[in-house]
Amino acid sequence: MSDARLRIDIVCVVPQVLTSVISTSIVGRACEKGHVDIVLHNLHDYATDRYRHIDDTPYGGGAGMIIQCEPVFACIEALKNERTYDEVIYLCPDGEVLTQSTCNTLSLSTNLILLCGHYKGIDQRIRDVLVTREISIGDYVVTGGEIAAGVLTDAIVRLIPGVVSDAESVLEDSFMHGLLDAPMYTKPALFREMPVPDVLLSGNHAHIRAWRQEQSLAKTTQRRPDLLIKDGDE
Repeated sequence: MSDARLRIDIVCVVPQVLTSVISTSIVGRACEKGHVDIVLHNLHDYATDRYRHIDDTPYGGGAGMIIQCEPVFACIEALKNERTYDEVIYLCPDGEVLTQSTCNTLSLSTNLILLCGHYKGIDQRIRDVLVTREISIGDYVVTGGEIAAGVLTDAIVRLIPGVVSDAESVLEDSFMHGLLDAPMYTKPALFREMPVPDVLLSGNHAHIRAWRQEQSLAKTTQRRPDLLIKDGDE
């Protein structure tokens, strides 16, 4: 039995969308090293009819299909019978917008369920009874919640201690301190008459930190001034 600090169960309609996300790059290595267990659950396996239907037309009419209560309740209740979950998160366009702060908090969890929306959505009774948190990855719509679950999973897993070898790199990512990251440069120092800023070549780490803070604040002010607005500010 795995002793991973975090387990993520992803309940979805099209698990194939997520197989590459959880088996490659940082997330794949985190699974291999035992930092996290990620388990995919196909809702069609919990269907009650011979054709494995999990959706039906909406009451009251309208376009699209709605994921039914039965398969979702069956899957999540089976999981909750095995362990206690910190959150049951529904990925949907009308949830709270995902932030780095949210990822930081969720990375401290022990067990998470991610429920992927699909088609036109899920029966509201699922949201009322089973879901503890609803998250959106932005103000747009993608084909299914599997894509959003992949984004959230990656954002959480890379924060687990030991997953990224250069921990300092993670701590200095954009949004970690409420600001966008400063410009970055590497060798050569001069490329097509475009030089690297002198301060970065100076070796004076205090000056470099001050320059990066200044650049970070300037970029945030220009591109994302909303990040500088504190609670209570107008």
